[in-house]
Amino acid sequence: MPPPDDLLDAEAAAARLGISRATLYAYVSRGLIRASAAAGDPRKRLYSAADIATLEKRKAAGRGPREAAAATLDWGLPVLASGITLIETGGLFYRGRDAIALSAEATLEDVARLLWGCDGHDPFAERGAVAAPWAPGLLQRLATMPLTERCQTLLPLVSAGWAIAWQRDSRRLWPGAAALLRALAAAASLSEPDTLPVHRHLARAWGLDAAGADLIRRALVLLADHELNASAFAVRVVASTGASLGACLNAGLSALSGPLHGGTTSLVEMLLGEIDAAGDAAAVVEARLRRGDGVPGFDHPLYPDGDPRAAALLPLLPPDPGREALATVMAETAGRRPNVDFALVALRRALALPPGGALALFAVGRTVGWIAHALEQRGEEKLIRPRARYVGPPVLR
Repeated sequence: MPPPDDLLDAEAAAARLGISRATLYAYVSRGLIRASAAAGDPRKRLYSAADIATLEKRKAAGRGPREAAAATLDWGLPVLASGITLIETGGLFYRGRDAIALSAEATLEDVARLLWGCDGHDPFAERGAVAAPWAPGLLQRLATMPLTERCQTLLPLVSAGWAIAWQRDSRRLWPGAAALLRALAAAASLSEPDTLPVHRHLARAWGLDAAGADLIRRALVLLADHELNASAFAVRVVASTGASLGACLNAGLSALSGPLHGGTTSLVEMLLGEIDAAGDAAAVVEARLRRGDGVPGFDHPLYPDGDPRAAALLPLLPPDPGREALATVMAETAGRRPNVDFALVALRRALALPPGGALALFAVGRTVGWIAHALEQRGEEKLIRPRARYVGPPVLR
């Protein structure tokens, strides 16, 4: 790392490049800018002035608009304006409120009212805010389906999800949004929709005590939104067509199921299962690296100093030798910290939730954010329709 005189703090580094702090952190994660802890304050990060100067030169040389546009799709510069969630300086904020602080007391319904812009209204108390019971025997027939496919089978049965959102007042959509959230929680936990707070509904379905229910509540709040991730972008594209909230949630679920998004939890489950069987975290990590398999559940491009959601959840869980050994190995050998996928799997194991419980929590919590993005995009009243840069064979004349 360069000497102290050749280092800049986050504010100065971002200002030099004309970027946000979130983009600065993304550059660090991609290896474009080296970062190190400040002397005397390990929580503060300093950034290489030489690396920043190199990027300045590249920027000055200029890029064509096509290349610049393409780069935005890979942890690049922001592509649209949103007032929902901010990720900055290692923190996560819902409409200006610290999400970590909110998770100490707030329920998922509290966060829904905040992100949906309800301004004192409570859509969860209104008529139409709970879906009808599932048809007799339906849950049993769907019990063996993968989580996302089960939710995508059951949600179309909720009439609140059918209404086209185009040119409708958001206030008229709120009760239906509440019904969809409750229905998705029921679908994810193989239970019937009801009016309980979502964390208590899930706790009852999974046989948890009050302490377990509180951990579920915290996790749901921390998962409620995460800016313009893959599933939120998918939701906004569908919402821009004027489609129903049900259709938007279907898009979000589809994106979440992939192994590079919420499906990462299944990869973390496999990793911890290997460590349980081998009894040696270091050996498992070494074997995976030799095979080129990688170690899922660590680091996040937007949080170079560690995912605050994982940092908020993991200290609340009971000891787990395999989990703790893996975290130690990764910290000591690679300087990598657990992310929220790791924390969700750790939570599932600690509470003995059913298989797929980590992804279920992810889907239920993130439903609040998907609905917020759908409602915000609906207000834009314009279609998201980017262009593709053609790289195929030449046109035959």
